[in-house]
Amino acid sequence: MKLFDAHNHIQDDRLFPDLGNVLQRAADAGVAKMGVKGCCEADWPHVIELYKTCDGIFPSFGLHPWFIKERSGQWLETLENLLVEYPESAVGEIGIDHAIDDRDDADQETVFFQQLELARKLERPVSIHCRRAWGRLIELLDQFGELPRGMLIHCFGGSAEVAAELVKRGGYISFSGSITRPNARKAGPAIRAVPDDRILIETDAPDILPAAAAGPLNEPANVRLVLEKAAALRGISKDALAALTFANAERFFG
Repeated sequence: MKLFDAHNHIQDDRLFPDLGNVLQRAADAGVAKMGVKGCCEADWPHVIELYKTCDGIFPSFGLHPWFIKERSGQWLETLENLLVEYPESAVGEIGIDHAIDDRDDADQETVFFQQLELARKLERPVSIHCRRAWGRLIELLDQFGELPRGMLIHCFGGSAEVAAELVKRGGYISFSGSITRPNARKAGPAIRAVPDDRILIETDAPDILPAAAAGPLNEPANVRLVLEKAAALRGISKDALAALTFANAERFFG
């Protein structure tokens, strides 16, 4: 069984010092490929290092809403140059987050649109973060219009109805270890609402540790636990869901 962890941050300082073991455990668990997402200017170089030295890495570069206040005056030019230099790369992780204290919605949305414009201009897939802002995200996507290579909605925690609306707009829906939590009441209906050709699985490592995993940090090997829970909720075999999600991730990242 081959697995594709569609969204993680193994460049994170909490995992990077033990990277060799993290990658070995992932390989032992059947993880053949992974999408590694840069979130800020400081970690983009680490994503490049991983891409250059490790097999099966699909790199992405973006400015996450948690880090927009720290951005330099040259961030957008730097991001575009990186995307041009690495034509296999995607845009992300970017997004809208209404759970941030002292957030600036106008600034978040400006930065979000600037990065969507890059994705459109360079014809790249996009990985999107959304917290407590599903309605606003859909409004913004409708304002922006089509993304030529589509989008991945990572760590999806919305309703089945929201999932269906995002799929209509070109979205792939990615589920993380959050679906293993006892209070994840929306997970089953949402997973069953996503078409076969749009469902993905991820870890978001080193965060969102699955309920049955040994901690304290999450890592790509735990995508197997996400697969098990998602397959049970969807009512199909683990092998069938592994094949679907692997093919979908390969298609999305190109």
